[in-house]
Amino acid sequence: MTDTRLNKQNIFALGFMTFAFFLGAGNIIFPPLAGQLAGSEVTLAMLGFLVTAVGLPLLTLIAVAIAGGDMESVTRDLPRAVAVTITVAIFIVIGPAFALPRTSLVAYETGMKPLFGEDAVPLWAYTIGFFLVASALALHRGSLIDYIGKILTPILIVLLAILGISVVVEPLAPLGAMTDGTAISAASEAYRSAPFSKGFIEGYNTMDTFGALMFGVLIVDVLRKKGVNDRGFQASYLIQAGIIAAIGLALVYMSLFYLGATSGTVAAGADNGGEILAKYVQGMFGQPGQWILSAVVTLACLTTAIGLTGACSDYFANLLGMQYRTLVVVFAAVSALVANVGLSYLIAVSIPVLIALYPVAVALVVLNLVRRYLNHPKQSFRWVIGIALVLSLLDAIKAAKVPGTTTLVETASHLPLFGYGLAWLIPVTAAVIVALAWPDRSSKD
Repeated sequence: MTDTRLNKQNIFALGFMTFAFFLGAGNIIFPPLAGQLAGSEVTLAMLGFLVTAVGLPLLTLIAVAIAGGDMESVTRDLPRAVAVTITVAIFIVIGPAFALPRTSLVAYETGMKPLFGEDAVPLWAYTIGFFLVASALALHRGSLIDYIGKILTPILIVLLAILGISVVVEPLAPLGAMTDGTAISAASEAYRSAPFSKGFIEGYNTMDTFGALMFGVLIVDVLRKKGVNDRGFQASYLIQAGIIAAIGLALVYMSLFYLGATSGTVAAGADNGGEILAKYVQGMFGQPGQWILSAVVTLACLTTAIGLTGACSDYFANLLGMQYRTLVVVFAAVSALVANVGLSYLIAVSIPVLIALYPVAVALVVLNLVRRYLNHPKQSFRWVIGIALVLSLLDAIKAAKVPGTTTLVETASHLPLFGYGLAWLIPVTAAVIVALAWPDRSSKD
């Protein structure tokens, strides 16, 4: 069997495709709001956000590449039932439960409604049309590099560059300024007291660490369909694509944070980042700007929906023994149905779930990165993941304000960083260090 090698053009196209998969709904709507609320503390908040929204996804892609390019390899040291449960939970969250429906909702709220109004196209009709297009493109995975990496993403990058350069060169207001000329309002208290950790938690909302677990597997599959069968080259191309995507995402986030921090005079009191973005662009470019924004948002959400649909369908096809094409249709239909609950409700429901699952995904990634240095990988994976899960559940219970848990939350409040939603961070870090120092008294398990 011949083994194809990618040239530089195809490697960049692969990187652009990876960037487009990541740049979706959450990546566009959360940074502007965080930037506005952070105000003069925007730099520290942005750095925290970049850790979880850029650094962790890049490390996740590297971990997937090192592990072997599939979720079975990533979770191989966990008991089968635990591995499947964690993976299924992540794929459902990043798929039809939250992230996939959110792509169409953001495209509708920020890309379509400001131009035509909700009376022109109702939400249910828009979501059906959106997922019909996404599923049709997801059915042709072998061509993803060609029509996303070489066509859609370059258009998206040009549009984003126009917006980003304009924001930096000629912002609409000074950092943190409000319509009355005062500093940013008291609503940003969390950012004034702990801007970095607040930005760190906000980065969860992008779901990109979850996405990286899925996209890493999908990209390896795309490479196979391009004829790249050598695992070493697959890992190399995946890492190169991840670096290109990370650079692109970092530039987009920095410009959107700055946009939010300088939006107080045109979008004070906005409910979400999509509204801030729409008002800012309207103020800077007028109606032509709204067309640019609509094109950016729609393309970004569509490319992410294609990637998520393909990755979810591929995983469950292997798990359940079902046809990939059938699952593409099923996930698209379910996502269109869930999207009709509305954007605000979907975001509110997803936050506690993300807080519960994100530390588990982070621990899984870190353990895969250091696995070669572990003398007892099976035991290490099991108790580090267990610690991450228990402590993240405490953070999630607090965030969800579960009835009857007041005493539990008050007791847990003595844990370091619990007040910041990071009770898991120090114990999990310590557990990984102990796992690395655990001596080898027998053969490796």
